[in-house]
Amino acid sequence: MNSSVSVLLFGITRDLTGQSSVSVSLLEEARVGDLLTQLHRQYPQLAAIRSLLVAVNGEYAETDQILTPNDEVALIPPVSGG
Repeated sequence: MNSSVSVLLFGITRDLTGQSSVSVSLLEEARVGDLLTQLHRQYPQLAAIRSLLVAVNGEYAETDQILTPNDEVALIPPVSGG
């Protein structure tokens, strides 16, 4: 069974995709790593961001965290400045 999650995009991730959010179709029990793989296929330029963080429901997530359709996912790019 497929499901989809909505992913919020900020900073350079928004610039590279041209959108502030995207919907990504995933298989049941997909993990954050699967989501990133799917996003990299759709938007290859995102793969060039080395220190991209992922938050699920407001908490930083590891690549092995399982996603559910109601999760709020955000890609958090690196921030420069002092």
